Amino acid sequence: MKKEKTEKKEIQGKMLFGEILKKYPESAEIFIKNGMYCYGCPMAMQETLEEGIEAHGLNVKKIIDELNKSIKED
Repeated sequence: MKKEKTEKKEIQGKMLFGEILKKYPESAEIFIKNGMYCYGCPMAMQETLEEGIEAHGLNVKKIIDELNKSIKED
């Protein structure tokens, strides 16, 4: 019998902010906590997570890890 593949729930750096906010609305809390008010920014629809985090001078790996932890807890 073949096992069904379950979709892995994970946020990645190449994803667009708009995509993340739509798929994982709980991520907004992490963005706000880190001074990233992405839900109101016009760049959110065309900027990747990595680009936005770097533009804010933050640690990419730390923020992505924090985001992934928050979505796995839900």
